[in-house]
Amino acid sequence: MVRVRFAPSPTGPLHIGGVRTALYNYLFARKNNGTFILRIEDTDQTRYVEGAEEYIFESLEWCGLKVDEGVREGGPYGPYRQSERKGIYREYAEMLLKKGDAYYAFDTPEELENERKRAESGGETFLYNSSVRDRMKNSLTLPEAETLKKVETGEPYVIRYRMPAGIQIEFDDIIRGHITVNSSTLDDKVLFKSDGMPTYHLANIVDDHLMKITHVIRGEEWLPSLPLHVMLYRSFGWEAPLFAHLPLLLKPDGKGKLSKRDGDKMGFPVFPLYWPYGETARGYREDGYYPEAFVNMLALLGWNPGTDREIFSLDELVAGFSLERINKSGARFDPVKAKWFNHIYIQRKTNNQLAMEFREILRTKGYHYDINRLEILAGLVRERISFVKDMWDETSFFFSPPEAYNEEAVRKRWKEESPAILNDIAGVLGTTEDFSTESVEEKIKNLIAAKGYNNGTAMHSLRLVLVGELRGPGIFDIISWLGREETLSRINRGIEALQGR
Repeated sequence: MVRVRFAPSPTGPLHIGGVRTALYNYLFARKNNGTFILRIEDTDQTRYVEGAEEYIFESLEWCGLKVDEGVREGGPYGPYRQSERKGIYREYAEMLLKKGDAYYAFDTPEELENERKRAESGGETFLYNSSVRDRMKNSLTLPEAETLKKVETGEPYVIRYRMPAGIQIEFDDIIRGHITVNSSTLDDKVLFKSDGMPTYHLANIVDDHLMKITHVIRGEEWLPSLPLHVMLYRSFGWEAPLFAHLPLLLKPDGKGKLSKRDGDKMGFPVFPLYWPYGETARGYREDGYYPEAFVNMLALLGWNPGTDREIFSLDELVAGFSLERINKSGARFDPVKAKWFNHIYIQRKTNNQLAMEFREILRTKGYHYDINRLEILAGLVRERISFVKDMWDETSFFFSPPEAYNEEAVRKRWKEESPAILNDIAGVLGTTEDFSTESVEEKIKNLIAAKGYNNGTAMHSLRLVLVGELRGPGIFDIISWLGREETLSRINRGIEALQGR
């Protein structure tokens, strides 16, 4: 039975790289009829941010990633919040102490800083490892009685893992392949802190074992910790899960990890939802992205389906997903491509769906229109937009007449004969009963042909007085939607404003 977990820390808004990690875990679980677990890793209480946990829950819900076991869902291996499991970790730290694979360290911050400076003065990087620990203040160098006394009297200490000296640590990663690391390059990581809380290294190993995790799918930033985690599994005598370390999400230029600063600078979000606390940050949901488009885009940042196909529903992603098709190299984020995905999903909506969403935007602006009328607008502009909010930019002139006329367009397209042409068009439309697009098109084109008017001059002049500039959908569609009264009003106002220009 496949069991995977997404284990974020509630230290702020959830980066889209974290959402991708959750997504890949979810897809793998569903593909293999397994279990998707959400575990909150809050062992570092100093970095805990109020509201971050709820933000994580809401983000996954918005993306459609249903959690099987977790803080809110419960499950047979809870609690699923690490701060509620403190007593468990102490027990396992003591198991390592008794076995000799861990030790107490009483070094003060000042003593550690002195060692660090000494190493740097010799051009070396300080590692608290087998070459250093024998001269430090710990239970390996102190008499047992003195160690016990320090512990009993409450002298501050940490518990460090005792990394074996000079051995080759070999392990496999589903994405990275076979890896060999010499233990001399590793330090004796702290497993238990002086505040009584475990570090990530101990807590995540113990939790993954007790929660029967079969596959650990996480970000590339944890790859340097993998040798220690492998050794911890061996020290406990447990079978390790299979590991898969995902590639980084890179900046649009491909140089470095994608950050909030990149989004702020280039005008796109790097978080799924708006973050309202402290330094606020925009979100994909609030920017108008559909969750399906966001998930589709995110899935392809690192995973290759093996074909040129780019549009997948969540169920189709589940069916096609495999860890073996995840790339090793970083995936460059493309904000233009992200908008393209949303544009594609806009095209999959019905006019009614788009009109219903657009109606809510219009209501905030004080406009109230029948949904059937708005469906017509949706059909006219849907191919031009990437977000429903774009519909206002594309259709604002439908709701109110132009207050001004684009100077450049007037200079280039308004001719001496424009008023006469528009007066004749107004005369024809004034007696037209059928105001369908087809009817007004036929009437106006027949007039232009009968009078011998220049078609370009007629169409540009008409668009200028109706819209105020040379943009928008088909001019006959605009006339039909506006209706006789509004169309004639705008023609007359435009002639009055532009005559003699």
